[in-house]
Amino acid sequence: MSSNSKRFFPLALLVCAVAAPAAAQAPVADLRSPDDSIARLERMLEARNQMQIDMQRQLDQMAGEIDGLRGTVEKNSYDIGQMLERQRDLYREVDTLRTAKPAVTPEPKTSEPEGGVIASNRNENDEYQKAVDLILKKKDYSGAISAFNTFLGTYPQSVYTPNAHYWLGQLYFSQSKLEEAKKNFAAVVNYKDSNKRADAMLKLGLISEREGDKAGAKKIFQEVISKFPGTTSAQQAQNRLK
Repeated sequence: MSSNSKRFFPLALLVCAVAAPAAAQAPVADLRSPDDSIARLERMLEARNQMQIDMQRQLDQMAGEIDGLRGTVEKNSYDIGQMLERQRDLYREVDTLRTAKPAVTPEPKTSEPEGGVIASNRNENDEYQKAVDLILKKKDYSGAISAFNTFLGTYPQSVYTPNAHYWLGQLYFSQSKLEEAKKNFAAVVNYKDSNKRADAMLKLGLISEREGDKAGAKKIFQEVISKFPGTTSAQQAQNRLK
């Protein structure tokens, strides 16, 4: 070995010793493939889409609940309107009875039946008047229903019979007992001389309307207009048709 070689060999060993630690500290390059990155992005997009679907589902559910609440509010408003209308009908009838002409016979004091005719039986007059007073004075509508039904059972041929049926129809109608109301209003319509026929027939149309029988209600309203032209009942029937 030459003298030059002897001097170079130790120097080479020193260089290798220094380079080895430096190579060990060099950073390792990210060797993941592009396919792995794409898959990770796809998973992120899928998660975001699922989140949007869940949010839309919740929004749809909330919208359905809001629609249900709106329908409930509208139904309650309609029911309240119908109840107020029935009360107004009853009050109008009360006012009509209050302003009616007094009976021809001063005693017993009683409400005037059809055509101003008074029953000859004093007990009959008294029982009818007591039933009417339960409405006008005591506001005892349930008691009035019982009293009028008892009166009709005791005096089926009374001159007050049409009026008693009409009152029962009004009372049952105000309580939404439509079958009972229909029965009593139909009884009034059968009395050809009753001055309550027009309104009783109108009420039958309103009952059919509330029961969902629009065709039947329309037929009855048209009958009211044709049979009782110029009356308040005919005007109300015309308004219902509109």
